Amino acid sequence: MGKKVNKVISVTKTYLPPLGGYTSYLKKIWETSWVTNNGPLVQELENKLKQFLGVKYLFLVSNGTLGLQIAIKALNLSGEIITTPFSYVATTSSIVWEGCKPVFVDIDPKTLCIDADKIESAITKKTSAILAVHVYGNPCNVNKIDKIANKYKLKVIYDAAHAFGVKISGRSIADYGDVSVLSFHATKVFHTAEGGGIVIRDKKLAHKIWYMRNFGHKGHDLGFFGLGINAKMSELHAAMGVADLPSVKKLIKTREEIYRQYERLLGKIDLLKPQFNPHATRNYGYYPVIFKSEKILLDVVNALNRREIFPRRYFYPALTKLPYIKGQSCPIAEDVSSRILCLPLFHSLKISDVKTISKLIREIF
Repeated sequence: MGKKVNKVISVTKTYLPPLGGYTSYLKKIWETSWVTNNGPLVQELENKLKQFLGVKYLFLVSNGTLGLQIAIKALNLSGEIITTPFSYVATTSSIVWEGCKPVFVDIDPKTLCIDADKIESAITKKTSAILAVHVYGNPCNVNKIDKIANKYKLKVIYDAAHAFGVKISGRSIADYGDVSVLSFHATKVFHTAEGGGIVIRDKKLAHKIWYMRNFGHKGHDLGFFGLGINAKMSELHAAMGVADLPSVKKLIKTREEIYRQYERLLGKIDLLKPQFNPHATRNYGYYPVIFKSEKILLDVVNALNRREIFPRRYFYPALTKLPYIKGQSCPIAEDVSSRILCLPLFHSLKISDVKTISKLIREIF
């Protein structure tokens, strides 16, 4: 008899649609040999996502990071871009990659999004834009950010990687700012394995982004509109998205049920959680908890790891600690990043596993 292998529980697990559904789209690809270059499945997914999200212009790209980089390039940004220190590294690295300087504004300790009340004091003559993040799908103070941007004639990009399907007061969160960028990475609520989307409201800017993601081409043998890059999504990835999309609402409902179980089981211990906008819907992509100290967090991580359970310190460290960022400090983000942990949350997580995880955490307190 072989040694019994314990079940590993990761922070997330990719939802895969029924194989037959996915392969039916692959069969179409095999029949046409059209695997890239704005194929029929890319076009179909773009149209379905525009309808699902309630937005006018949406273009698929090969990943969300390229979406951010294209947004910065398309808006002709230079100099300084105000952003948050509490996000995934791609938010900051995209700014630096495009030759701009990230200027960090600390976060609101309740929502964990950029503190809109502190943005205005960070604006200088070199500021060209604000790049804010809807952290864990929790909308930023979009109304205040847009007012500041209008006052100082700044562009606004929203990193909406976590916010797929989220609405605020009935309006898609992706329908704010000059550009919103979505991530369709395999870890997200909706995914295409790898991929992303760029949402734009202005027709001229939409046209510019449309050609920038495809080398700047006008079309076959028609020359070029301008500078571009290769950020196209393949038909194979679009097939995954088309197969995934019908299940999204059900998956969000399942995630909500798991989230509520955590709330019930962990509700009586001394844990802080982000304060979500009461006017916004939720997609339950993450279950973040903030411990009183980093020591307690590490004790919890070690206890869970011993049982083959792997939460994630997301986001850690704060982006002010990046080796290519010098001389900036954001005390709130740096403190929160040392104490925050995302617990496992995915469509197939069993309630018995939620109980085990919660029990192990309660034992530390």
